[in-house]
Amino acid sequence: MRADWFAPALAAHVPRLADAYRIERRLASQDRVALTFDDGPHAQGTPAVLEALARGGASATFFLVGEQVRRDPALAREVADAGHVVALHGDRHRCLLRVGPRALADDLARGHATIAAAAGPPAALYRPPYGIPSPAGLALAHRRGWATWLWSRWGRDWRADATPTSVARLAGEGLRGGDVVLLHDADHYSARGCWRSTVGALPRILEAAAAAGLQPRALPVG
Repeated sequence: MRADWFAPALAAHVPRLADAYRIERRLASQDRVALTFDDGPHAQGTPAVLEALARGGASATFFLVGEQVRRDPALAREVADAGHVVALHGDRHRCLLRVGPRALADDLARGHATIAAAAGPPAALYRPPYGIPSPAGLALAHRRGWATWLWSRWGRDWRADATPTSVARLAGEGLRGGDVVLLHDADHYSARGCWRSTVGALPRILEAAAAAGLQPRALPVG
């Protein structure tokens, strides 16, 4: 493969590449932070995250996976009914650098249709699995009018050694206006039970946002 096929994969870590590929990493608003959750829905993790967000008066964006929505469409609807934004994380959770343009187009179409049938039309927001965009994926998203979003900080909550303390420290300490925080409400593609560390960390992350005078909200739509 050509080297430029791999270049977008570095965008999560190289801001100038994100800018070059029109990938969003931060909010324009400086009085907010965005909470985002990937890989759901999950039978235990998603309800626990929803409860923690409700207690903290926060809204978030959930990047859902089509194959998981088909397992529990009612839970995807619950996320939307709670006032959160649902968006597309793909139909299958796999590295896009291994997926050709035609197969990827089919994947995105199926994932979008699955989420729409369960929870209503997803927002025009897209995050590639593992945060690894490919040129084909970026082109498809652009043609469909979807904004591709990564993040500016993460909690590394998918790891087996994650704890509520480590997640809260990585995701919450030094929060700045405009930050987009990557978290996970599911363990389908990561260490088993890791969502528990996310749930345990959420109150501390919300407290950190409040202490910094920041509102935790979903990503902007449109």
